[in-house]
Amino acid sequence: MTTRLSISPCMAFLLLSVFSVRSFAQNNAPQNGAATKEPSQAVQTTIFDTPRSLARSGNEAYTNKRFNEAEEQYRASLGKDKNLAESTFNLGDAFYKQGKYDDAISQFRSIAENGRAPKEMRSQSFHNLGNSLLKSRKIAESIDAYKNALRLNPNDDDTRHNLAYAKQLLAQQQKQQNQNQQNQDNNQDQQQQNQNQQKQDNNQDQNKQQPQQPNPQQSQPQPKLSKADAERILEALNNDERNVQKKLIKRKASGVVIEKDW
Repeated sequence: MTTRLSISPCMAFLLLSVFSVRSFAQNNAPQNGAATKEPSQAVQTTIFDTPRSLARSGNEAYTNKRFNEAEEQYRASLGKDKNLAESTFNLGDAFYKQGKYDDAISQFRSIAENGRAPKEMRSQSFHNLGNSLLKSRKIAESIDAYKNALRLNPNDDDTRHNLAYAKQLLAQQQKQQNQNQQNQDNNQDQQQQNQNQQKQDNNQDQNKQQPQQPNPQQSQPQPKLSKADAERILEALNNDERNVQKKLIKRKASGVVIEKDW
């Protein structure tokens, strides 16, 4: 993306449409502006200073990269004529060069959305508004600004290039956001799985630590037999065994067949 600079001071008296110029960076994102500086003491003006003469002084300072001084001159110019569009526009340029992007956005928007301003100036203001928004990482808004610039000037290749670049940045940003969301979801799923596994392990440990309940039947003590009771039981078992043997002998005797002697 290229940078359109302010016109030379000698052209300040011409039509406002000629004065309106822009800033771009070459074939890439806009380059960082100079570090923001606090304005020094306000410009002292006299009755002989006119809004346009102060604007020309601002143009000279801007051309020599004294952007803070240019800001002061443009402010002084607008102090005498707040409706002087060329000072309003170039004050936005001075803000941009100092990295004061929010102030630049306000300046360029005031012209871009002014339906009474010349069409070319509005187109260039929308372009610079897009640049300032892009530097503020307001990518979606910058795309709208570039589109508005192209509606007013469809043949502006620089704005078309900036628009394509901003769309590319937005796509990358959305892709990164989606990836971050996916990573967050995966982390949450993993944490839930870890919690479930930990809970299951804790339950197993508790089960191992609990003492086993004894079997009531096994725990009941067996009654002890006295010697006399043991002898009686043994005698009864012997009697039962003798009775069984007698019955078996009788069955065998009754089953014998005696052959007759013919």
